[in-house]
Amino acid sequence: MRLLTLTLLFITLGAAEDGLQGWLRYAAVPGSQNAIVPSQIVVLNATEGSPISTAQQELEKGIKSITGKAIKRRSAARQQSRAIILGTRDTFVKHYGNMTALSGLEEDGFYLSTEGADVTIVGHNERGTLYGAFEYLSRLAQGNFAPTSAVHNPQAPIRWTNEWDNLDGSIERGYAGPSNFFRNGFVVDNVTRTAEYARLLASLRINGVIINNVNANASLLNDRNLDGIGRLADAMRPYGVQLGIALNFASPQTFGGLPTFDPSDPKVDAWWVNITNVLYEKVPDMAGYLVKANSEDQPGPLTYNRTLADGGNMFAKALKPHGGVVMFRAFVYDHHISPTNWTSDRANGALEAFQDLDGKFDDNVVVQIKYGPLDFQVREPPSPIFSFLRDESTAIEVQVTPEYLGQNDHLVYLAPLWKEILEFDMRADSQPSKVKDIVSGKRFKRKLGGYAGVVGAGANTTWLGSHLAMSNLYAYGRLAWDASLDPQDILQDWIRLTFGCDEQVVSTITDMAMRSLPAYENYSGNLGVGTLTDVLYTHFGPNPLNTDNNGWGFWQRADHDSIGMDRTVKNGTGNAGQYAPEVAQMFENIETTPDNLLLWFHHVPYTQKLKSGKTVIQHFYDAHYEGAAAAQEFVTQWESLEGKIDQERYENVLYEQKFQAGHALVWRDAINDFYYNVSGIPDDNGRVGNHPYRIEAEKMTLFGYKTYAVKPFIAASGSAAIITTSNSTTGTATTNVTFASGTYDVAVNYFDLIRGKAKYQLAIGNRTVGEWVGDAEGKLGHEPSLYLDAHSAMRITFKGVSVARGDLVRITGQADGMEPAPLDYISFLPPGVVD
Repeated sequence: MRLLTLTLLFITLGAAEDGLQGWLRYAAVPGSQNAIVPSQIVVLNATEGSPISTAQQELEKGIKSITGKAIKRRSAARQQSRAIILGTRDTFVKHYGNMTALSGLEEDGFYLSTEGADVTIVGHNERGTLYGAFEYLSRLAQGNFAPTSAVHNPQAPIRWTNEWDNLDGSIERGYAGPSNFFRNGFVVDNVTRTAEYARLLASLRINGVIINNVNANASLLNDRNLDGIGRLADAMRPYGVQLGIALNFASPQTFGGLPTFDPSDPKVDAWWVNITNVLYEKVPDMAGYLVKANSEDQPGPLTYNRTLADGGNMFAKALKPHGGVVMFRAFVYDHHISPTNWTSDRANGALEAFQDLDGKFDDNVVVQIKYGPLDFQVREPPSPIFSFLRDESTAIEVQVTPEYLGQNDHLVYLAPLWKEILEFDMRADSQPSKVKDIVSGKRFKRKLGGYAGVVGAGANTTWLGSHLAMSNLYAYGRLAWDASLDPQDILQDWIRLTFGCDEQVVSTITDMAMRSLPAYENYSGNLGVGTLTDVLYTHFGPNPLNTDNNGWGFWQRADHDSIGMDRTVKNGTGNAGQYAPEVAQMFENIETTPDNLLLWFHHVPYTQKLKSGKTVIQHFYDAHYEGAAAAQEFVTQWESLEGKIDQERYENVLYEQKFQAGHALVWRDAINDFYYNVSGIPDDNGRVGNHPYRIEAEKMTLFGYKTYAVKPFIAASGSAAIITTSNSTTGTATTNVTFASGTYDVAVNYFDLIRGKAKYQLAIGNRTVGEWVGDAEGKLGHEPSLYLDAHSAMRITFKGVSVARGDLVRITGQADGMEPAPLDYISFLPPGVVD
């Protein structure tokens, strides 16, 4: 028995994995061959290609893979040994009679019992039955063979993903390669990836997918693509996942040839009715439409002085006969507002746009609201519109693809952020009004509502561009089904399913992931200041210079003396007053505003004391150092798992963690240097601007290299870097070791631009320490950069290098294409020292 267990363990660890199966690996579980698992299955609903047929296949495959045991199908009429009974409630009752537990089943819900003679999996509908099968397999795959018996119902009917895929095959804010749905203007012919993705989503009980970008292209509605949409829906249907599409409001004019897209024009209404009818001929179970209107230059009803409700209801009426739903985004704001106006505030946009529309939308319209009033920030309060719309169904929109939070090249586990928003009590009418109860429809007794997760899954085998980032998709599905779940419990389920049940693996990844959001918030933007990424370019690296003085409204209003948005009613934009009175009062006053939202609601001097006793500026300095230090620890933690995780995934994650560790230092220095320059207030601990282990590249002896002023200046240590004198030459930079002889970790910071793969060599004394290529654009998924900036900043470290004082240090860079082998600095770090 011990030999078999060790063999199974070896097989699990030894096989390389590319991430395609996600958490549905069904890896062999040591000891499971002794578990009491039925050897037969009774399938009560036998329609080929149905979710129950899929459930049967999953159970046969999963049990065989997990336990090594094959299961066979048998008839319901035959009384034999222990079996898995699989079917819908109505069919189960027909064969076996009623059970009290089944009366509690709701739409998409399921009953799972492993108690008694059989394993019973009964769904309210076929989709629910499939969900029950996945739940049973999840338990087995985690080595959980304990008896259970419970009804599982969803908290909300709408549990969708939004895929921002473009017809050309690109994905807006996607970091995992090209689209799974589109290429060269059309729906793909091969729908294998679509089916594989639907399988993953079904295992999370996600029941709908919007397949295209909210910034929609009307060409999606041409005949070839309509046929393609039908193929995609056919691939998803066996998994109970319904397809929906995003629409361009102006389609009747730009695509249909009408002179207008005015929703009050009968011809426009008729055009939408006709195209909707055609779509339902292709996809009889289509979920519905997603509409972004009158925001970020998208067309909408306001163009014709109609209301947003007029626009939403136009689609609702076309969908109504088919049972479809309109998800109408509340993300409406003017991105040309004036930063010189103290009362201007993008965060006010959604409520201002919908303030006169409560109760004006048809009952198959769901207002889709971003979780915060701005735009997927690492820290913002819940959107006030959640408690304002009492007579409308609403859904919360979260971003699984972390646009402003590291773009899946930084480990950031998002479930704690979502959980905090969902549990926030909006205190509508001074009554308990948690966001999770509002969007589920429970609080205001709405029949619809739920969740929309912006995912951006691409053709990369990891789906999101990172193995660890899949924890966010998993957590989104779990919370959309049941928001009462604990993020750490969800995470540990995912770890066991994805990497196995080894205690060290589970505890280590748990610690990394649960620390990741606080670490990122610390080394990026804290105290509620909002994003400090480059909002005018890639939204990835730091650039606080771009946040103010533009029309996009990501303002921090930082000057020599003070920082923060004044969103109070008494002095500022009035955003605090958009909340229910109890919440508004809390945010209106500095004393009652949580420190982590201080700069969201208040404009204060840098010397403002926090509840911790620190000043704002010293908190910034300390937090950025603490966050960057945590990112260094993630590397060491991951390295401790070598041999416990297959080599392919181990190396992939290690590369990303090393990148994050280096980029966290870029973030730390850029933000601290910026605020030191703006405020003139030094760091109490003398760290900011003081780097005793660095040698700046521009201060080395250069041949074939020249100094280059980096923009923004904070993206480079000392504000400058070096580049080769041309894009076809080789440069060298030399210096002598001025540090004491000993063993050091030698780090080189450089810039890795797209459109080139420069080659580098580092030599110290008479030996080559290392060689590398600037090819991160082929390994990392974040929005790449054409420039020497904080997006392209990279770091490579060579551990345990023996050097002697006076040794010649020589860095050679060979330019390639548009990449002039840029170098920033080299550091000689004593063991345990973070630069």
